[in-house]
Amino acid sequence: GFFQSYAVEVDIKDASNATCLYAEWMMRFLIKYETNSSDYKIAALNLTSSVTHNGSVCGSDTQAALLAVQFGEGHSWSVNFTKTNETYQGDFITFTYNTNDTAVFPDAKRKGPVTIVVKDTMRPVQLNNVFVCHNTDFLEAENVTQVFWNVTVQAFVQNGTVSKRESRCRADTPTSTPTVPPTISNVTTASTTTSSPAPTTAPKPVENPDTGNYSLKSGNKTCLLATVGLQLNVSQDKPLLININPKTTVADGTCGNKTATLKLNDGNSTLIGF
Repeated sequence: GFFQSYAVEVDIKDASNATCLYAEWMMRFLIKYETNSSDYKIAALNLTSSVTHNGSVCGSDTQAALLAVQFGEGHSWSVNFTKTNETYQGDFITFTYNTNDTAVFPDAKRKGPVTIVVKDTMRPVQLNNVFVCHNTDFLEAENVTQVFWNVTVQAFVQNGTVSKRESRCRADTPTSTPTVPPTISNVTTASTTTSSPAPTTAPKPVENPDTGNYSLKSGNKTCLLATVGLQLNVSQDKPLLININPKTTVADGTCGNKTATLKLNDGNSTLIGF
């Protein structure tokens, strides 16, 4: 079953206590994850009644605005907004879910936070207009379906007052009413538990990286030692997770009196410098 999904209202103030970023919306997440028995299940993650907005930023002509919320057992969601001389729009959405939350992810094989980054599909909105979308919108990436409805948002609010002028999403009409948010049953046509191997439409999530031991020597003495597991989250055309394999990674670099450099090359032109 589902927990109650709560509406979120965030009113960010600037240094003069005037509203600079306002949003009210509802959202839900459907997440496919692997269990310890190598089956795949779909978890429904809803907002709780207690939501914080730590890290939200007003934004300016030179800095993006950021709307960030945290909820539940280590889950967070954020979107940043950029603007031109005439418009503003959403840029990237970052969502982190924590599979240590056993109430949502029972028997999850992968433990800890998982982060995905998705390009926001929001169209440019005229400055001093509020963006409104009552109808349901979906974003799908990396085994996660993000669901939004009853959205009202304005970034770069002018004069501390949320505008009365609306810019509606394509799905809305002046007489439209909010649509019923999806459930597990009407989003997925397959059973919520499938046998291994996973279907091609839901690739196996990237596991946590193996821990490697990397060291540098100065003469016959070790001058730098790093024991670390490394995973890259690359956002270009689409988000991509890459684990650095310590079995195929070569350490190089230098040690100086005041600085040291560690370079790692995994043999596939992936180079990381510390």
